[in-house]
Amino acid sequence: MKNWVPFSDKEYDQIWERIYRDFKFEPSISEFPSFKVPYPFITYDVSDYFGESVDLDAYDDLEEKALLVFKENTSFNEYILALDWQHECYWVNPNVKFERDEFGEWIIPIFPNGDYYFFIQKDFKWGFLGHPWEKSITIFGKELINGFCKHKPRMFHKILRQE
Repeated sequence: MKNWVPFSDKEYDQIWERIYRDFKFEPSISEFPSFKVPYPFITYDVSDYFGESVDLDAYDDLEEKALLVFKENTSFNEYILALDWQHECYWVNPNVKFERDEFGEWIIPIFPNGDYYFFIQKDFKWGFLGHPWEKSITIFGKELINGFCKHKPRMFHKILRQE
């Protein structure tokens, strides 16, 4: 079973339209936050993990914990949205092997080191939103927040906002 299934043009347009509308998404390199997610949510400051002198194992830890939490919050055959702003986006199943790119990363990285990277449940019940300029990761939805509290990545030690 192939993972990372590209969106059709229609899916791409409909999903991004919903992101802009429901999250009041206004991409910005200086005005933060750039989106408004539903309650409850928590935003972590991950700025310590940008740059060259960082703990590289922390990225693997984030991938491992995120995948574990995504698996706990999806059924075996369920696909979630994997979004890269203004680039190709995918349906991905957390329960199927995650293929990696030529750099050994997920096709859409979990860490927002270059663009907005979002992983959202197909009905928008929960989500994981990475902001590259605020250098933050926002998690919304009670189930996802509880999962990340149970399997806390070491990057998640500084809270920016919480509701």
